[in-house]
Amino acid sequence: MSLSRYFPILDWGRSYDRSAFTGDAVAAVIVTIMLIPQSLAYALLAGMPPEAGIYASITPIILYAIFGTSRALAVGPVAVVSLMTAAAVGNVAESGTAGYVTAALTLAALSGAMLLALGLLRLGFLANFLSHPVIAGFITASGILIAASQLRHVFGIEAEGHTLIEILASLWAHLGDVNLITLALGATATAFLYWVRGGLKPLLLRAGLGPRAADLGAKTGPVLAIVGTTLAVWLFDLGERGVAIVGEVPQSLPPFTLPSVSPELIQQLAMPALLISIIGFVESISVAQTLAAKKRQRIDPDQELIGLGAANMGAAFTGGFPVTGGFSRSVVNYDAGAETPAAGAFTALGLALAALFLTPLIYYLPKATLAATIIVAVLSLVDLSILKRAWSFSRADFAAVAVTILLTLLAGVELGVTAGVVTSILVHLYKTSRPHMAVVGRVPGTEHFRNVLRHEVETQPHVLSLRVDESLYFPNARYLEDQLAAYAADKPELTDVVLMFPAVNEVDLSALESLEAINARLRDADIRLHLSEVKGPVMDRLKRSHFLDELTGEIFLSQHEAEVYLRDASNLRTGAIGG
Repeated sequence: MSLSRYFPILDWGRSYDRSAFTGDAVAAVIVTIMLIPQSLAYALLAGMPPEAGIYASITPIILYAIFGTSRALAVGPVAVVSLMTAAAVGNVAESGTAGYVTAALTLAALSGAMLLALGLLRLGFLANFLSHPVIAGFITASGILIAASQLRHVFGIEAEGHTLIEILASLWAHLGDVNLITLALGATATAFLYWVRGGLKPLLLRAGLGPRAADLGAKTGPVLAIVGTTLAVWLFDLGERGVAIVGEVPQSLPPFTLPSVSPELIQQLAMPALLISIIGFVESISVAQTLAAKKRQRIDPDQELIGLGAANMGAAFTGGFPVTGGFSRSVVNYDAGAETPAAGAFTALGLALAALFLTPLIYYLPKATLAATIIVAVLSLVDLSILKRAWSFSRADFAAVAVTILLTLLAGVELGVTAGVVTSILVHLYKTSRPHMAVVGRVPGTEHFRNVLRHEVETQPHVLSLRVDESLYFPNARYLEDQLAAYAADKPELTDVVLMFPAVNEVDLSALESLEAINARLRDADIRLHLSEVKGPVMDRLKRSHFLDELTGEIFLSQHEAEVYLRDASNLRTGAIGG
């Protein structure tokens, strides 16, 4: 049991049969065909040699199959992480140099080590602090940045920059150098790939293919674009007319490589590696959980950290760069019938064969086609409607999304994702520091209590019933004191305060001290403090303090019980005074 926890392959491997093998093998063939152009394209995006994309898709997949818990997740280079790699490594080394490749290997190793550490320490929950709106905003901005950065390959010009302004300014400055043949190839490939996304499947259906076969056939559209443009370059010798091509790619399996141990380089790459780890994990776990839910399977986030950490370590020692679980290839893997992570291992075998025997065929592959593949893929990630949805639903979420998008576009991916993480945490702290509280009263004829501002309810003039709708901890403890003081000041006839705790799941030491201060102040004003609907774990913690001994009032199982008790007590006092 202990070994299976850290080596999930021991779990699914025991029941592996011929049926699972068939599904995995078919999925591997489909995904391999899809991954060859994707791997080359994302290596181009990361500023790495083309073969690095294939290398980064072999060993990492095998290691994830051993340590990962998703049956369908396909690990390898992805657009956003490749962009972040280029941004991080570009700050410490010049593209095309040995130092650049070494820095990319080091970045993968650092990311792998961080992911492994987080997994072994079972800290997967930390990813929850990066909100979905912020992630959506970052991916949208990154998609725009990636698409803009690839226009230089489509135009066949030299341009650079890590922000949208820098990229556009550089493109404009070199616009007079556009290679028209390259532009024709790139524009044609882009238009074809856009058509493939929506037009090829209906065409295949009309040709008699089944829905599943037609869908999978449509997803292999990039291969058709690569074959067509590569043949065009070869037949018409377009490489001699200024069309940039991939050129010679080594025919070999992934080599053994070593990341740098330079303290200076590690220090420079540490923060980018952490950001890549966070973004990569969040993207990967989202895809894994979505696909697992369709088959009622379970994903272990902490073990996923270990699986992704091992994959990145594998990339670092076999000529790759940072990797994570990709959305498009994982969906294709799932739709193609993958039953177990063995589909990934078979995919790695297919890519290894491609690295050994097929690389000469991509010598004439134009970089404009790879750029078109990237542009079409990433623009599907762009979702500016998140701004409208966030604005209509939550101004705080809108602010977080807007800041993330703007900073990513105008200041680069590193600052953008850092702002996203910080803003997510600040938004959470802001929301919980001002918890919703409501003065409640009884709904006539029932035992239900609701907000006096929203419902017609019955209240007692000498009783203040305040429902607290958030756990109490250090950011909001003083807010409770201030709110209660304001309510009490408006009711001079007040004799009892009841704090309703149905939504309070936690009371920390700061909040406990605030409750003690509230109890003391109300006691000095001759007002009793009561609690109602306190959850068991909260009560257990309160019992370990002196608060309950000093509490001036009672603790009630329900607000109805509190209301009846205080009404009867008031009647007794009134009767005694009248008598």
